[in-house]
Amino acid sequence: MGVSTASPEKGIRVVTVDFPPVNALPVQGWYDLADAVRTAGRDPGIRCVVLTARGRGFNAGVDIKELQRDAGHRALVGANRGCYEAFAAVYECEVPVVAAVNGFCLGGGIGLVGNADVIVASDDATFGLPELDRGALGAATHLARLVPQHLMRALYYTSRTATAQELHAHGSVWRVVPRAELAAAALELAQEIARKDGCLIRLAKAAINGIDPVDVRRSYRFEQGFTFEANLSGVADRVRDTFGKDTFGKEDQQS
Repeated sequence: MGVSTASPEKGIRVVTVDFPPVNALPVQGWYDLADAVRTAGRDPGIRCVVLTARGRGFNAGVDIKELQRDAGHRALVGANRGCYEAFAAVYECEVPVVAAVNGFCLGGGIGLVGNADVIVASDDATFGLPELDRGALGAATHLARLVPQHLMRALYYTSRTATAQELHAHGSVWRVVPRAELAAAALELAQEIARKDGCLIRLAKAAINGIDPVDVRRSYRFEQGFTFEANLSGVADRVRDTFGKDTFGKEDQQS
């Protein structure tokens, strides 16, 4: 359980997240993920990072139970900072990051894949931000990188999800494959990227980030301010206390 890394082939680092039952990350988990991605990017022998997850789904966001156990705001601040660091680590990784998405990709998961360079998804993958149902805000910055602006707003306001096939139609998912083929498909793409010159691929990543029309770090930080306001005002607690069963049909209460 936790964040692990492996190097199955030359030039490729696989970062795997495993936090049962639904990969809702505790505060330390976000920092561990950020460290693993940054360490991989700084390794001169690595030319591509694959971000993947074990279990029922790719990511279910933050561990809401951890927030509810904290009578103050320490856990909330930690989750905000941890997510910020993990999302930034993916975006700023010196080499391309391929996200291999299985099952649900919700909340903080959108922040990760929205900042990745390429997304490969299983045919059962779904993407969404149930934040308004969880007493939270944020990651609209990253959802807007996956779907057109008005669809992003509709998904955000309704907490609905989009399928991998729908995102593929919008051009934000590179390939959709059967779940059993996901790891191989992501590795195949990583191999193609890793065959490029190591110095040139790093220059390419820096160049593409440099022409990005959206400053993802600043825009996400702006969103986080409203999340904290919702918590200070008591709105977040009121909303969180009203839902019993989560998206996965269990009392997991993750977001």
